[in-house]
Amino acid sequence: MARSLRVRDDRIEQVKLAVKRMGYPSQASLAIHLRRAKATVDKFLNGKPVDFYVFEEFCNELGLEWKEIADLDIQPNPFARQRHQPPAVATTESDIYIERPPTETDCYEAIAQPGILVRIKAPRQMGKTSLMFKILQQASSLNYAAVPLSFQLADGAILSDRDKFLKWFCAALSKELGLNNHIDQHWDKILTSNYNATTYIQDYILSRISSPLVLALDNTDLVFEHAEIATEFCMLLRNWHDRARRNDRTSQIWQQLRLIILHATEVYRTLDINNSPLTGVGLVLELPDFNAAQILELAQQHGLTWTKQDVAKLMQVVEGHPHLIQLAVQHVKRSAMPLDQILPKAHTATGIYINHLRQLLSELEQTPELIQVFKAVVTAPAPVLLKSAQAFKLHSMGLVKLEGNHATPRCLLYRQYFLDAFVVGV
Repeated sequence: MARSLRVRDDRIEQVKLAVKRMGYPSQASLAIHLRRAKATVDKFLNGKPVDFYVFEEFCNELGLEWKEIADLDIQPNPFARQRHQPPAVATTESDIYIERPPTETDCYEAIAQPGILVRIKAPRQMGKTSLMFKILQQASSLNYAAVPLSFQLADGAILSDRDKFLKWFCAALSKELGLNNHIDQHWDKILTSNYNATTYIQDYILSRISSPLVLALDNTDLVFEHAEIATEFCMLLRNWHDRARRNDRTSQIWQQLRLIILHATEVYRTLDINNSPLTGVGLVLELPDFNAAQILELAQQHGLTWTKQDVAKLMQVVEGHPHLIQLAVQHVKRSAMPLDQILPKAHTATGIYINHLRQLLSELEQTPELIQVFKAVVTAPAPVLLKSAQAFKLHSMGLVKLEGNHATPRCLLYRQYFLDAFVVGV
C-alpha cells in the first residue's frame, strides 16, 4: 500500500509561492519552523514523494488543500495513514530519534546566530550525542559546514599537555574540514599556545571557508577532568565567542564560528562548581526526560504495540530516563519478553539494567563523602534536605530529583538497587 504523496508538476509553482505568501523568507526557515530537515522540504517543494503525514503537515502550514495539489494518480490511497495511526516503524534502530520540544528548535534557531556558543549538558546516556547529530544535520541542510569532534579521540598524553592538546585540536579540525595540516607554519614558539590556536583558526580555517562553521565538541567533560588544560581551553572558547561580538576588524570572521559544547555533568562531582570560565556564556540547555507520549512513540517506532498502561508501568520504575527506556524497549523487541517479566527483577544482578547500575555505584564510590548522603536519601521515606553542594553533585550524577535542596532518588529503580547495595551489599 502506498505511503507517500508528491505535489503535481503543474502545482509546484503554486506551492513555492505559498511559502512566500505565508511569510517564510526561505525554505530553510520553513524547515526550522516545522522541525523538518531542509532536504524533506526540498523534496516536497519540488514534487518528490514524502510521507503522507508530512505532506499533510506542509499543506496545513502553507494554507493549501492537499487533495488539490497531490498527484493522486501516482499515490492512489491518501487515506492509508490516518492521524490516529501510530508512526511508521523505523527501517533501522539508528533511524530512531524522539524529539523533546522545544530543545531541538532552540538549537536550530541558535546555530543561525552569528558567533553563538551553545552548551548542552546532562548526565551520561541522556541523548546528547544523538541531539548533536540532529543539529549538525540541520546545519548541513542550511549549507553550513558541520563538524563533530569528540575528545574521546584525544589520548591521555594529549590531554595532559596544553600545547600538544591545542595542536591536536587544530590539526583534527583541519582534517575534518579536508584541509592540510599547517600547524608548523602557524605555530610561533614565542607566542602562547592559546594565541597560536586562535590565529590558526582565524587565518587558516575560518578565512578559507565561505559558509558558517558549526563545530560540535562532544565529550568535553573529558577535557574538564584535566586541570592542566581545562580552564585555559574554556577561556579560549569564551574568547572566540567574545571576538564575534567585539565589532572590530576580525569580528565578521569569528561570527562564522558557531560552537556546540556537549558534556556530561557527572564530572561536576570533583570540580569547583563556582569557578567555571564558561559561566554566563551563550545558551545553556539541559536535556529533559522523556514524557509518556514520547515513550509511546519510541515503542511504536520499534514496532511494539504498547498501550498507555505499558508506558505507565515502565515509568513507575525508571521515570522518563531515555537510556533506561531505550534498554527496556529494545529488550522487549528482541526477546519478546513482556514488561511484567522484566520489571520485577530490574534492580537485581540478573536484570537488564545491572551494567548501568554498577557503573553508577562505581562512580559514587569514587566520591566517598557522597555515599552517606545518598544512603540517607534512598533510605528515607520522604525528601531529604541536603547542603547545596551535595544536592548539586548528586543531581549532576543523575542520582536524585530535587525540589529546592530536598532530594529523592531519581527513580524507583535507583532506590531499590542502592538500598540493596548499602544495606545488603551487591
